Amino acid sequence: MNSVLQAIQPSATLAISARAKELAAQGVRVCNFAAGEPDFDTPDVIKRAAVAAIEAGKTKYTAAKGMPELCRAVAEKFARVNGIAYDPATEILVSSGGKQSLFYAFLALLERGDEVLIPSPAWLSYPELVRVAGGRPRFVKTTARTGYKLTPAQLEKAIRPRSKVLVLNYPSNPTGAVYSASELRALGEAAVARGLWIVADEMYERMVYTDEPFASLASLAPELRARTVTVNGCSKAFSMTGWRIGYAGAPKEVLSLMAAAQSHCASNPCTPAQYAALAAFVDPASEEAVKPMIAAFRERADRIYSLLRKIPGVRVLRPEGAFYIFPNVKAFGLDAVTFCRRLLEERHVAAVPGTPFGSADHVRFSYACSMDTIEEGMSRFASFCASLRQR
Repeated sequence: MNSVLQAIQPSATLAISARAKELAAQGVRVCNFAAGEPDFDTPDVIKRAAVAAIEAGKTKYTAAKGMPELCRAVAEKFARVNGIAYDPATEILVSSGGKQSLFYAFLALLERGDEVLIPSPAWLSYPELVRVAGGRPRFVKTTARTGYKLTPAQLEKAIRPRSKVLVLNYPSNPTGAVYSASELRALGEAAVARGLWIVADEMYERMVYTDEPFASLASLAPELRARTVTVNGCSKAFSMTGWRIGYAGAPKEVLSLMAAAQSHCASNPCTPAQYAALAAFVDPASEEAVKPMIAAFRERADRIYSLLRKIPGVRVLRPEGAFYIFPNVKAFGLDAVTFCRRLLEERHVAAVPGTPFGSADHVRFSYACSMDTIEEGMSRFASFCASLRQR
């Protein structure tokens, strides 16, 4: 039996979500902040494109790296939105979700035993993907003092002889942190100077609530583009989580290896889903459908932050992006797993413990839910915190 796979930890998010669904099936009104999934439907124009493809018999294999017309659309999006010029024929991969693109990137870049530096708190799938690809995850702890953002000094101190890749996720899951262009450039230059590759996970690029616009690391300098794999997807931006379409741009020597892996692991991404993604990128109606989603996330970010910061004992930073907030609950004397278990059972509020993200002092709330759920859930959460203070 494969020892690496045996050591993989079950997803804490899925475990909490499963218990929340059990309670809901029993008739309990659960305020669910666990799932990292937009609560909006996929825009109609995207759904219609998939239906049309199926009805037209467009259900066969495509090119392993994605349909040429979709690769062109992705390259055009990278150029138009992110300021990165990629050759659609040799530097673009369409995959079955962002996770798959990340996995192929690690497979392409890592030799067995190479280290991957991961700023922590971090999305819980990164270390598992690295391990399955033969690498060794190494966490670099960040703090609230820097907004949970890695600094060049921290990076320099963390680099060791086997360090090979730096993962940067912005906006961040779970903290909501967003790097500015100047912060990205400084980190990128420090990484490249020490021979690191960078995997830039930009899945939440549309959900930025700062005054400064989103910046892609690979767009900031030619030397950064040459050492960066940029990963993104349709799941969050277009509310297409179940369609499983991710994409990546990378230098052709890396992209060719990623495409080779996909050709054997998956043959190609789902064909009707690719036609849906094509509509997402090229039909103006999809963009119009997305705008109210982004506006709603911004409003929810402001509201959940304003409610959390009023609760005695809770310390929290305003999220700068994505749809997560990561309050510190250390003052209540419970580890995050126990805190979340009791919160769900006693107040029927589902949140994810920060432990698998790298901090037993925090919990993660996803505000990809209705404003009514936020209002009711935060009221219950405040009541739960008050009860802990009284014991």
